[in-house]
Amino acid sequence: MKIIKYPQVSDYKAILTRPVQDMSVIEQRVIPILEKVKKEGDQALFDLALQFDKVQLDTLLMDTAMVDAAEQQLTEALKEAIHHAYHNILTFHQAQKQSPEKIETTAGVTCWRKSVGIEKVGVYIPGGTAPLFSTVLMLGIPAQIAGCKEVVLCTPSNHPAILYAAKLCGITKIFRIGGAQAIAAMAYGTESIPQVYKIFGPGNQYVTAAKMLVNKEGLAIDMPAGPSEVAVWADDSADANFVAADLLSQAEHGIDSQVLLVSTSEQLIAKVNIALEQQLALLPRAEFAAKALENSQAVLVENQQVAIDMLNQYAAEHLIMSVENAEELSEQIYNAGSIFLGNYTPESAGDYASGTNHTLPTNGFAKAYSGVSLDSFVKKITVQKITQEGIHNLGNTIIEMAEAESLRAHANAVRVRLGQSIDLLW
Repeated sequence: MKIIKYPQVSDYKAILTRPVQDMSVIEQRVIPILEKVKKEGDQALFDLALQFDKVQLDTLLMDTAMVDAAEQQLTEALKEAIHHAYHNILTFHQAQKQSPEKIETTAGVTCWRKSVGIEKVGVYIPGGTAPLFSTVLMLGIPAQIAGCKEVVLCTPSNHPAILYAAKLCGITKIFRIGGAQAIAAMAYGTESIPQVYKIFGPGNQYVTAAKMLVNKEGLAIDMPAGPSEVAVWADDSADANFVAADLLSQAEHGIDSQVLLVSTSEQLIAKVNIALEQQLALLPRAEFAAKALENSQAVLVENQQVAIDMLNQYAAEHLIMSVENAEELSEQIYNAGSIFLGNYTPESAGDYASGTNHTLPTNGFAKAYSGVSLDSFVKKITVQKITQEGIHNLGNTIIEMAEAESLRAHANAVRVRLGQSIDLLW
């Protein structure tokens, strides 16, 4: 990793810049795919699967027998791990449920808010070299808790762990289609694939562009997404081998991933760089990780406050704090997708099984966005009930405000309930 020593505040922007993505070029390639699916439905999906994936599909719906048989293709150890992760994720997200609380704002005026599961949601799970069955759990479980009536899963993969996780989450509509065309199918609906109201899930730059484009048309998505990233804040209390392992666990995602190390210890940075070389040589995805490290740096800073300021400006998707008094210092972090405290809390714990959700804002969006939670799968509907006493207590306030805004009918809707004449002149 390149080392930057004692940067000035004016240098932060250049240091913290993510790898550039020219989405305009990608969007121009994606737009015709969206239009084709919108116009041609299932036939477009068959054609595009052959064109991009070199797969001749006879049907889009995943065979039920294949889904049922997935369990037999997994080791008992992996099934046990999936169940353990399922339990932890379920426990954490169930605790996010909120019962409606009725508030009497004025005598006779009661207001409350209820949570309702989004009726139809879509989940996208990419194919490729890493079968992301963990993401099926991260998205399927909160959808299950929220009570979403229809969950559609699109994936080009038939990996048994993906199918097993989907069945565990109660997802029965699984379609073997990937890429931007899968996003289009869920956004617009086809003869086979139901249209949904919100789309979740990771993917490559084409999938990301498709999600952003359908979002512009009014369809909800989980969040803007980009390459995965981690920042590690470490001091002399950190273990260099642990830090190196954490950096590499993120770097192996792909060549466009980015990792950042911030430390007050030059000695620790040197040890981490040695450990990176040693561990990198042992990884099957070493080529991906090595390329990602080229986009990454270690930053030596003067003190804790500089580290905090820099990390808040970076707004990392994942922030690991391997420093003394980590929990206390984390109270000063207000821009991060998810925080991992201490030497024994690797980012991979949150990726798989601690219970928190691993679908998080990247590319600095943690300044304004939260990661996926139960709230991502529900709508909040406000309810109010006013008695005759209540409308008398509140009525004149409403009338006064409505007439000040020149909205006479609004005022009249209250006047008739108060028994007042509505033919008064302004």
